[in-house]
Amino acid sequence: MASIEKRGDNSYRLTVSCGYNKNGKKIVRRKTIDLTHVKPDKQLEEANKQWILFKNEIEKGLFLDSEKITFEDFIEKWLKNYAEPELAPKTLHRYKELLNSRIIPALGHIKLNKLQPTHLTEFYTNLREDGIRSDGKPGGLSERTILHHHRLISSILTCAVQWQFLLSNPALRLKAPKVTKTEAKHFNIEQTEYILNLLDKEPIKYRTMVVLAIYGGMRMGELTALEWQDVDFNNGLLKINKSLQHLKEKGTFIKSTKNETSNRIISLPGSAITLLREYKVWQNGEKAILGNLWNDNCTNIFTALDGGPMFPSTISKWFNNFIKRHNESVINDDTILQENKDIYILDNVNFHGLRHTSATILINQGVDVTTVSKRLGHARTSTTTDIYSHSLKKSDKEASNKLENLFNKSPKSEIKAK
Repeated sequence: MASIEKRGDNSYRLTVSCGYNKNGKKIVRRKTIDLTHVKPDKQLEEANKQWILFKNEIEKGLFLDSEKITFEDFIEKWLKNYAEPELAPKTLHRYKELLNSRIIPALGHIKLNKLQPTHLTEFYTNLREDGIRSDGKPGGLSERTILHHHRLISSILTCAVQWQFLLSNPALRLKAPKVTKTEAKHFNIEQTEYILNLLDKEPIKYRTMVVLAIYGGMRMGELTALEWQDVDFNNGLLKINKSLQHLKEKGTFIKSTKNETSNRIISLPGSAITLLREYKVWQNGEKAILGNLWNDNCTNIFTALDGGPMFPSTISKWFNNFIKRHNESVINDDTILQENKDIYILDNVNFHGLRHTSATILINQGVDVTTVSKRLGHARTSTTTDIYSHSLKKSDKEASNKLENLFNKSPKSEIKAK
């Protein structure tokens, strides 16, 4: 039996003998590879290299027969060899939730090489059916959530192609679930100014966090991970290079930022720097009061009551309560006319919306997208333009109006012929 057999124009079957089983039957492992990407005169040489790698995989116990492996089997291999070593803890946790709750139960039993676009289409249709939601609410999953399932499945199957378990990715042969783009929730300039005024009556720790979120546009995890050494008071600069996260099974921990471009240094206005100085004085006072009970091992700017790391979602919960408290006080204030109350009611925007607020206001004030993208720590400018397309359209319209105003200030003058 030949170790390497040509099976088609660009296809080769690799065969490795693995001894005999207890019944004396010869054990053989086979694998078919596609070498379309290799020049014809180099294909046999490449096939020999692949045979050696195939043999080594078998000897080390790493080989899984692509003819017998199920989608669930490959997912386990993908998790162990790629996802767990490479992905951020929170991303991995979310992926495992999607896999274990719906993807594996629905598709895991199917042979990997038999998985077809129709299987995926039927799965997505099922996700839209009433009763599929884990929270018990009526209706199916949102198109955005279904798209998250699709992207994860496609990513895993792309890996299967790269590792030569599949010749092509079936997820790429169907249209991805379509999600209608909506404008990111944010406050307008007037509401933002109103919030900054309302904060004067709030605890300095939360006031400082909200001000930094508005002026810095950072993610919540980046904000709560800041240390005093990250602040350059003299030059009004803030270094962002880490993120604070929490997982039930892992607790609260520091990790690197979302991507390499998320490591950045941004400028802060003088008012924000002044507030940080005031907050530092306040925090030192709290430290003096607690004495030995203060956690000296934590150098974070924003901490829990004992000086230890703050729970990442604390500020989010506080901000939601802040909005709720304010709106209820307006509703119950008899000194404000009923028809005027809408003026004082704040939109229901969460803490992450302050990041969108910062970016949207900058864009509407004419700051170029590249600068905004760098302040936000986006990996690509296209990410910024995609998220804030509504604001960019508004800015583009204003730019058009400025041109019209520039060239239409007075009636057209006649051009005299020379």
